[in-house]
Amino acid sequence: MPVLTTNRLELDYLNFEDAPFILELLNDQDFIEHIGDKNVRTLAEAREYLQTGPMKSYKEYGFGLYRVMEKGSRAFMGICGLLKREVLEDVDIGYAFLPDYRGKGFATESCEAMMAYARDNFGIDRVVAVVSPGNEKSQRVLMKLGLQFDKMIRLAIDAPESMLFSPGKKAIHLNDCDF
Repeated sequence: MPVLTTNRLELDYLNFEDAPFILELLNDQDFIEHIGDKNVRTLAEAREYLQTGPMKSYKEYGFGLYRVMEKGSRAFMGICGLLKREVLEDVDIGYAFLPDYRGKGFATESCEAMMAYARDNFGIDRVVAVVSPGNEKSQRVLMKLGLQFDKMIRLAIDAPESMLFSPGKKAIHLNDCDF
């Protein structure tokens, strides 16, 4: 039984059997460019990533990143879920999809379901998102979700600046920003 279902998708817990999929996703050029290089190059490293990332988050917080599958075929499409980072006050939503599944509304659909899941199951009413300045497609997804550009942040001292999107009353239009 999946954690979440939508009209077209099933979202479920990641496990060690997902290592080949995770290896492929984390080494996708767009993932590396827009999210970051996780230095996962082998199946053993993919299993380590799963254990110290999503699976650890499930134990600590009750949520994390989930495998997104196409309903029916159960083809692995990407990941979507909730992250609790020490550097952020709020829980943030994260997602990434394999190339064949981009630009078809799957990110928006899975994120909408995940935000409802956060509210209904964990009482999380405020979810934010972090995105790289060059990832305009993800920025549009976040705006469809009702999030707005808030400010530039760094997730680590040596990390590049990222855009923080949050729900709120003050709307900063992206075309008014100089990136």
